[in-house]
Amino acid sequence: MTKPTTIARCLALASVTGACGGDPAPAPSPEAALSTALRPRQTPAYYVAQANLYFDTLDTRADPAIVPSYSARVARWEWPPWYLLTGYERMQMITGTRLALSVEPSTVPTRDCRAFPVQPFARCRISFQYARGPCPIFEEFTFNDQGEMTFIEAWSDQPGMRPTEDPADPWAEGPSVHRLSTRVPGLGSATGLIVPTAEWMTAAAARDPELADFVRRTQSFYRSWAQAYADAGPTAFPRGCGWTQAPTP
Repeated sequence: MTKPTTIARCLALASVTGACGGDPAPAPSPEAALSTALRPRQTPAYYVAQANLYFDTLDTRADPAIVPSYSARVARWEWPPWYLLTGYERMQMITGTRLALSVEPSTVPTRDCRAFPVQPFARCRISFQYARGPCPIFEEFTFNDQGEMTFIEAWSDQPGMRPTEDPADPWAEGPSVHRLSTRVPGLGSATGLIVPTAEWMTAAAARDPELADFVRRTQSFYRSWAQAYADAGPTAFPRGCGWTQAPTP
């Protein structure tokens, strides 16, 4: 019979190595790294310029042919009242954004984009201008080692909808920030590629319901987006932009 002290030692070892009996746990795949494992490889001005190029794609005054440097599997996640996964993969991001601009024309006259030494490397406080009024947004951009955007995350800049409600943390740098980008495995690899079907993604999603929802939506992007759009209903813009009037039919 195994002595209690032996069992205790084994459990203690398992808590550190993930194994009992002295065999170390397999090393995590470098492809599964989180975005916070990366450090900036570009200048601060580069990250700010890329963020502004992104907002140019949503500004009717800009050249639609000029787009940011997107990763092949770039993703855009927009928290409610918006439609969650609203962009996935480079070509869909480009064509989908152009379509959105044609349906709901906007300019982005107010922009304050800044670079940070930790991911997300670019963060912006901006305001869209629609025919119905302004729409303040907080948006973040994650990059890979090649300087490509790998993940875009947006929140309405309204009470109760921001990544943090700490008034002393306007750039979401503190411990109370709720974001998805830093929980997506793969964004911390050199290429920052999202691999929804990888074993390490499945394992992480099993522990994180929001990540699991993201992964599910990547597998049926258009259907998931259409359902989210229908669920949000006609009040998404008034709620997300802080408009008090009902939407124009």
